[in-house]
Amino acid sequence: MIKNIAGKDFLLSSRTAKRLYSDYAERMPIIDFHCHLSPAEIAGDKRFSDIGELMLGADHYKWRAMRSFGIDEKYITGDAPFRDKFRKFAGMLPYAAGNPLYAWTHLELARYFGIEEALDARSADRIYDRCGELLAGPGFSAKELILRSNVEVVCTTDDPADSLIHHKKIREDSRFGVKVLPAFRPDRAVNIRERGVWKKCMEELGAEDYPGLLSALDASMKRFGELGCRLSDHGLQRLTFRTGDPEAVFKKAIGGGEITPDEEDVFITSLMTELGRRYAEAGWCMQLHLGPMRNNNTAMFGKVGRDAGFDAIGDPVDISSLSRFLDGLAAEDRLPKTVLYSLDGNDLCRLCALMGCFQEGPVRSKIQLGPAWWFNDQRDGMEAQLRALANLGVIGGFVGMLTDSRSFLSYTRHEYFRRILCALVGGWIDGGEYPDDPDTAGRLIGDICYHNAKNYFGF
Repeated sequence: MIKNIAGKDFLLSSRTAKRLYSDYAERMPIIDFHCHLSPAEIAGDKRFSDIGELMLGADHYKWRAMRSFGIDEKYITGDAPFRDKFRKFAGMLPYAAGNPLYAWTHLELARYFGIEEALDARSADRIYDRCGELLAGPGFSAKELILRSNVEVVCTTDDPADSLIHHKKIREDSRFGVKVLPAFRPDRAVNIRERGVWKKCMEELGAEDYPGLLSALDASMKRFGELGCRLSDHGLQRLTFRTGDPEAVFKKAIGGGEITPDEEDVFITSLMTELGRRYAEAGWCMQLHLGPMRNNNTAMFGKVGRDAGFDAIGDPVDISSLSRFLDGLAAEDRLPKTVLYSLDGNDLCRLCALMGCFQEGPVRSKIQLGPAWWFNDQRDGMEAQLRALANLGVIGGFVGMLTDSRSFLSYTRHEYFRRILCALVGGWIDGGEYPDDPDTAGRLIGDICYHNAKNYFGF
């Protein structure tokens, strides 16, 4: 039995932490303001054939661990039956001590399937069969899993060229009370460094010159806004601030000419600035996911494609360029609400210090330090993010956790985060550093888990 993980006291070592979690955090609704769930699967209320498909079908966290254990790719992204994939994953899992996957997997089994048995090679078939029996019944479609997770808002990640037809279909389902909103992710349009992908995006948007690109993005933002969009999102390996003529760079790139790294920086700086102005005008939040180094294994990328576990942590954030970017928008009074993420955990204090230079009312914590992201969304990373924010900012304004996932079972990550948060605050209370009463500690926990995100994003 995995009593420690499935039990009510998991990660909560003190009475105070246990009480904070049970009284203030446990039952708070979830606002998942950044994820990669498929709007098509939600609109179609997808049902899953078995636990292998549901748990392993789209989770590159689990794929990376399986590769690290020497499991053949056919059992990861290949064509092996899901039962065999699940067996391989189960055989690896006991060796993943200390990896958040161990906790997340057992929380998924416990919270959705009522299974508190340890998953390993011996129990794999038994658990697979039991989950299969349950999946055949009610409560396990895409929409039902979201509802069971106490989710109030989901923000998916959507390209400007997307028709948003699936979002429209979701809105038409009056029986499904969860808001599923698009988030504007114009990476293909911004990242001129990836030339083939960029040119295809220009074709889809009908952009033949730089002003035409801006007009096309304006039209996309209008469509997104009509469906309730409140956030944009950018994944940038690097943001190097450089001024110049973006129209000349566009003309050269669209014509097939070679452009220099400096010219790439000019184009990205200009387009990001134009978008920042538009986000401020629309009242949207701008999310900057900085530092992913993508598709490192080119041979495997050629075989299985992107978002399959071949990305890594890139260079630290160019903090001076980020400062110039934010300052340029602030000088025009057009700096939108902004959430800053870095894959490099060493950037936390630098980001927090920079954030403080651009905070202004009436928005509480207008510039946010994003939650521990991707390679950092484990216990140490979450604690480090919370401590950095507490030390250098105002933790009570923090908008809390997200899933950043393609799996409908990943909402247990919110539970994982909330337990870590309550353990941290509980330690401050027990150490005499913070008062223990509902009007302070209770409000702090409730705001971070739910209320801040609801108010900040305008849901």
